[in-house]
Amino acid sequence: MADSKREIERKYEATAETRLPDLSRVAGVSAVAHRGVSELDAVYYDTEDLRLVAGSLTLRRRTGGSDAGWHLKFPVASGIRDEFREPLSDTLPSSLAGLLRSRVRMSELVPVVRLRTARDVHHLLDAEGALLAEVSIDTARAERLTGGSGTAAWTEIEVELADDGDPALLDAVERRLRKAGVHLSASPSKLARALAETAPERKRKRDKGARGKGQPTAGDHVLAYIRHQTEAIVALDPAVRRDLPDSVHQMRVATRRLRSALRTYRKILDRSVTDPVGDELKWLAAELGIDRDQEVLDARLRCGLAELPRTLILGPVRSRLRIWSVARRGGSRRRTVAVLDGKRYLALLESLDALLAAPPLLPAASHAPEQALPRAVLKEYGRLATRVGHALELQPGHDRDLAMHDARKAAKRARYAAEAAQPALGKPAERIAKRMKTVQTLLGDHQDSVVARDALRALAVQAHAAGEPAFTWGLLYGREEAAAAAQEREMPQVWERASQPRVRAALEG
Repeated sequence: MADSKREIERKYEATAETRLPDLSRVAGVSAVAHRGVSELDAVYYDTEDLRLVAGSLTLRRRTGGSDAGWHLKFPVASGIRDEFREPLSDTLPSSLAGLLRSRVRMSELVPVVRLRTARDVHHLLDAEGALLAEVSIDTARAERLTGGSGTAAWTEIEVELADDGDPALLDAVERRLRKAGVHLSASPSKLARALAETAPERKRKRDKGARGKGQPTAGDHVLAYIRHQTEAIVALDPAVRRDLPDSVHQMRVATRRLRSALRTYRKILDRSVTDPVGDELKWLAAELGIDRDQEVLDARLRCGLAELPRTLILGPVRSRLRIWSVARRGGSRRRTVAVLDGKRYLALLESLDALLAAPPLLPAASHAPEQALPRAVLKEYGRLATRVGHALELQPGHDRDLAMHDARKAAKRARYAAEAAQPALGKPAERIAKRMKTVQTLLGDHQDSVVARDALRALAVQAHAAGEPAFTWGLLYGREEAAAAAQEREMPQVWERASQPRVRAALEG
């Protein structure tokens, strides 16, 4: 994996005549050291349709300065980006290519802008001489390489916080700069400014002349939701590859929400087009579930073990659990990355783009959202009601466990339907989504207990075969069984609070 760092910086407009004020008067700054001028030469890469720019990503190959090499930056928040670096080479390093795959896919990366910068660097130091921030006056000269042929030149001031620095320092520096007549830049990055100032004239006029349309329809709302979930999948892909906390879960949720929307709103989108896409989303969610389910199971078993008194932990229980978890997690992790590198996944992303570019809208899509969306939400609720009723009629045991799991999936789908309708229906849909989430949570906890019991039985068998005491595994099994029984007793009351009259009342305002 490439080296990474968090970049926290601010950019300011300047001219060739701009001079820095005395920044040694900023609180906490004891000295300002001039480090001279560096000549930087960077080529920025993107697809021809600028997919990286659309996602606020930048990829460059830069020579000159102290950090020559390949740099890939992901947005985190305003003025904050995660930067990944690889040494200078003729071709894009594979580690960075992997992080870009969900956006680039099968397209070619081409040079879009060459940016040559004369950087006049100043270091803000504390009393011990440690670096607090770097302030540079950049004189930039941009040349468009793809999608145009223009050039642009400007001067800006860049203030970048040192690693582990206090962001309050940036506020203090900004106050000094403002007093000197220096103001924040309107462009988020040099690349964004270069592209804007070198765009063909006809494109600038087209962008400026863009107009909105009338009141949004039911189809508009559904497509907006689908677009949002698609963008979430693409954006979460690099986080999953980096194994960031909760990233697999969030990507799986976006996948399920997207599939649920395609199934729920079949009166708005032609299912002959969306069903094949939904099948592929089901496949992706299942593949992501291998890693996510293991993550959830590991956490549940560790938590259960931590709650036991030491006197009830007999044998090498912790070490066996750790070995078992590492073996299963490592295999699922490798499989997840392999899925994201596969052609089937990339083809799915292309299918989603095609669906959004030419949506298969049905006549109901032109209806007002207040007319079309509530019916879809109520239909999902009806499916949930049938499954909950069936589960509650069964006796405790395997069949009820399966029925409650089916009800959980229906609760999730009803919740997602309400969430998709929320921008159009407002508070009523929000209230329904909250009620469905409560039902889903209880049913989810019950299913987690079922899965945990299966794992605990397998661990007990392994321990017994190795001549180890199986007492602790049996004890944990019993506790999970008791927890599931309590959830089953609670289910009728939870369901009563989410009854259909309440749902209809919410939709009718």
